[in-house]
Amino acid sequence: MPLSEEELRLLEQMERALVEEDPKFASTLRGTTLRRSARRRAIAAGVVFVIGIVVLMTGAITSIIPVGIVGFVIMLGSATVSLTAIRGQAAAAAEPRQTGHPSGFAVIDGGRSGRTKRQRRPSNGTFMERVEERWRRRRDQNGGGY
Repeated sequence: MPLSEEELRLLEQMERALVEEDPKFASTLRGTTLRRSARRRAIAAGVVFVIGIVVLMTGAITSIIPVGIVGFVIMLGSATVSLTAIRGQAAAAAEPRQTGHPSGFAVIDGGRSGRTKRQRRPSNGTFMERVEERWRRRRDQNGGGY
């Protein structure tokens, strides 16, 4: 269920406050996307695989068996890393779509579909109403500032 305009506005305010309070933490949260990091790992694994081939062929040409075995192990390890990176790219593509935001944070469009529901204790209003109320109280206590 997408967020309403009011919820998006409150989320943007909270994100701005976070960036102002602790820019280092905010930049850590931004990070890189799963797809981008998986692509980097796949490319690096491809380069290491080629290096493994060179080491394997060097061992075969010079008739030094341990060098050939090391080259084969390098190739095997890089192929494993490459396959897991490619699977990571496929998993990142299947995840719920994220809507971009100018602050660098993203709002995930999705939820807990398919999970069993647990018993919840009665509450005063919805989650967002409680968050809004807390936000208003904090803003009022701080004199309207962040």
